[in-house]
Amino acid sequence: MRDTRFIACHRGGPLSKEDHRLIAAWAADCAERVLDCFESRIPGDTRPRRAIECARAWSRGEVPVGTGQRAAIAAHAAARESTDLSATWAARASGHAAATAHSADHSLAVIYYAGKVMAASATAERQWQIAQAPEHLRGLIVSALELKRI
Repeated sequence: MRDTRFIACHRGGPLSKEDHRLIAAWAADCAERVLDCFESRIPGDTRPRRAIECARAWSRGEVPVGTGQRAAIAAHAAARESTDLSATWAARASGHAAATAHSADHSLAVIYYAGKVMAASATAERQWQIAQAPEHLRGLIVSALELKRI
C-alpha cells in the first residue's frame, strides 16, 4: 500500500512541490554514496550517474518529470545488464533517485538498495579482515566476534 504522505499536492496529496524537490535531492545524495560500487565494476557505463544528475536537475526545476523517468529507465536497464549484484543494487538506487521526480516514494527504494550495497561491502570487508588474520588465530578471532555479536 502506498504511503499517502508521499503523494504530491498536484495529485491530491499533502507533499508540497518544494518538499518533493528536497526529497529528490536527498535521494540523489544517497544514491551517489554507492555509485562508485557500480562505476568501479562497470567503467564506462554512465547511465546510473546520469540518473543521479537528472534527479538533481529535476530538484532544481531544470528538467521535466519525463526526463527523470527516462533516466530512471536507463539506470534500471544498466542494473539488469549487470552480473555483479552490488553494482546492480547501486544502479537500482540511482534509477530510483531519478524516478523520485515522478513519485516521491521512489526515494525509499534508494535507501533500500543503497543499504544492500553497504551491507554487502561490510560483509566483503569482514571476509577480507578475517582472511588477513594470522591463520592459527582466525578461529579465535571469529569466535570472539560471534560472542560479541560484532
